[in-house]
Amino acid sequence: MIALVPARLTEIALLGAHCDDIAIGAGATLLTLARAHPGLRVRALVLSGGGTAREAEERAALESFCPGADLTLTVLDVPDGRVPAHWARVKDALAAFRRSTEPELVFAPHRGDAHQDHRTLAELVPTEFRNHLVLGYEIPKWETDTPRPTALHPVAPEVAAEKAALLARHYPSQAQRHWFDTELFLGLARLRGVQCYAPYAEGFLLDKIVLDVGSG
Repeated sequence: MIALVPARLTEIALLGAHCDDIAIGAGATLLTLARAHPGLRVRALVLSGGGTAREAEERAALESFCPGADLTLTVLDVPDGRVPAHWARVKDALAAFRRSTEPELVFAPHRGDAHQDHRTLAELVPTEFRNHLVLGYEIPKWETDTPRPTALHPVAPEVAAEKAALLARHYPSQAQRHWFDTELFLGLARLRGVQCYAPYAEGFLLDKIVLDVGSG
């Protein structure tokens, strides 16, 4: 299996519609990145949950998922489930966020996500991050929209277990949801691992990528 390795990684951008989206979709990858690149700049924007207990959960969670990183997080108060109705505000917030960061890598929802909040954000991301590698993460839920990842990031078994444990620790507000459990998070990671000859992995979708192989 052929792998692409970034030449440098000093700053990443994280985008989520809701508190916990980023950690669910890319938590193990964030743990790995932060430890491999001490002092990594992490700039994050979440659209909903601002001013509530969920914002506090998100701040504590991302600090744990990005150990040793220079983390800046903005959490807006767009109503959950109503992101399409606040399109102009989200567009403006995303534009302002873009001006505050120069990432080598962007994590965001993917365009095929059936949840209207995730999908609206995913559709707006390329309008601001036009010359960036954007990895669309997956969020398991009741909709049957499980994607076919085009990029897979293998993670060590202990990192997959750490991700599941951190999700349970930092998001107690979600504990009552029937799908929010260790079995699901490890199960999906195991499936993605099978698809790249690894014990566990996280899957991402790419709209496009530009290759420079030194040919001119």
